[in-house]
Amino acid sequence: MGETAGHHPPPPPQAAPPSLGLSRGPIWTPAEQLQQLQYCIHSNPPWPQALLLAFQHYIVMLGTTVLISSTLVPLMGGGHGDKGRVIQSLLFMSGLNTLLQTLFGTRLPTVMGPSAAFTLPVLSIINDYNDGSFTSEHDRFRHTIRTIQGSLIVSSFINIVLGYSGAWGNLARFFSPIVIVPFVCVVGLGLFMRGFPLLGNCVEIGLPMLVLLVICQQYLKRLHPKAHFIVERFALLFCIGVVWAFAAILTAAGAYNNVPEQTKLSCRTDRSYLLSSAPWIKVPYPFQWGTPIFRASHVFGMIGAALVTSAESTGTFIAASRFAGATAPPAHVLSRSIGLQGIGMLVEGIFGSLVGTTASVENVGLLGLTHIGSRRVVQISTAFMIFFSIFGKFGAFFASIPLPIFAAIYCVLLGIVAAVGITFIQFANNNSMRNIYILGLSLFLGISIPQYFASKTTEDGHGPVRTGGGWFNDIWNTIFSSPPTVAMIVGTVLDNTLDARDTVADRGLPWWKPFQHRKGDSRNDEFYSFPLRINEYIPTRFL
Repeated sequence: MGETAGHHPPPPPQAAPPSLGLSRGPIWTPAEQLQQLQYCIHSNPPWPQALLLAFQHYIVMLGTTVLISSTLVPLMGGGHGDKGRVIQSLLFMSGLNTLLQTLFGTRLPTVMGPSAAFTLPVLSIINDYNDGSFTSEHDRFRHTIRTIQGSLIVSSFINIVLGYSGAWGNLARFFSPIVIVPFVCVVGLGLFMRGFPLLGNCVEIGLPMLVLLVICQQYLKRLHPKAHFIVERFALLFCIGVVWAFAAILTAAGAYNNVPEQTKLSCRTDRSYLLSSAPWIKVPYPFQWGTPIFRASHVFGMIGAALVTSAESTGTFIAASRFAGATAPPAHVLSRSIGLQGIGMLVEGIFGSLVGTTASVENVGLLGLTHIGSRRVVQISTAFMIFFSIFGKFGAFFASIPLPIFAAIYCVLLGIVAAVGITFIQFANNNSMRNIYILGLSLFLGISIPQYFASKTTEDGHGPVRTGGGWFNDIWNTIFSSPPTVAMIVGTVLDNTLDARDTVADRGLPWWKPFQHRKGDSRNDEFYSFPLRINEYIPTRFL
């Protein structure tokens, strides 16, 4: 394993006491850090490997970027060229926000990507402009995205205030491992619609990708010791290349000539039209769509999404800390990261992004898949995001990968994130009926309530909360459509009100509390503090 300072191995497994009547098998003691990580937050793979691993991070985050753009831009009246420019803007802002977050935010290896939590507020804006009063569909698109700009700019101050006032960190101090387990689990499980349901739109491409990835990454690596690390780290790129080529062969052979239009969009490799419409060079710049439009009703709806992204990012950061070999993020670090996320939203509004940003769950799953939690790898990936956002033709080439291929990848990556949430139960009493009750209710409601809101939401974005105030509806529909937010609310309330004082040890607070204070654990400064270490970024031979 690539060792980092402060990385302490757990005690060896202990034999079971004979009095229990069990075989003398090992009883594994709790481990604060995963022991199978090959590189942790401060340790870095060789530069050639780091470049390939960074490119994998770019490919993984690209799927969500294309999915959100392909869903919203046509509804806004935008054409293929508009969708290409939107994708470029999202990539550019993702690269910038990821770099800022890894340098000055949590400093964890997390990619900041576009958030689907903004879908409902954006649909509300789209619905308000579907009155046919525009001279062209392109004019309606520009008017809509300018309104999104204004809403992002104003709502960003919610995250800025929550973060830099310390309010979000104070909320995190009410967490315990009993809250963290359902919270982090639902961060992964709550995105199940990006998995097999999306894969099912083109089973003949998505299913081979899923099976091939599992076989290559988990079984082929066992065939020869020398090929182990290569297959484990880079199987994702190999599988994408093989299945993408297979999809291109099916497209060229005419397999999708006489199928429904939706199947063509999902299966064919020539239906994105991004390559033909993307410019060779286009640098995103402030107010590229025009002057922002500020409307109070839309701003309030976007505020709900800003709150949701704060919750989603917090759960993702906690999962990332586990895969990076770091301690749980302290409260002041979570506050700092949410405040910086708000600044990122402000810049996104200025640059005319389609949605706000959040920590990418899929990329955290990639840390677990490759067993590499290096911060440097994620920072290098920002160079790919920014490069491909400026040189549009090159970025459009990779953005034309069929979405079912990404869905197959997400089946694996999101499951890994959900599973790492379960590991936090080792720090609490998982034999306590009180804890079992809270875990079960938080997990179930965290998935069930958002599914109810999703099923009752119409195509134009109207959710089950329908009062006379549209802004009020947007806030609550957005909050309760987010699985991590619901799980966090339910778990935090129950854990802090049901026999909280009498079950301090059962809740795992003796393990959790030291990490929530600046001086509570000596490793906090090691993983999260400033100033930056220059030897992290410049090879030793150049120093």
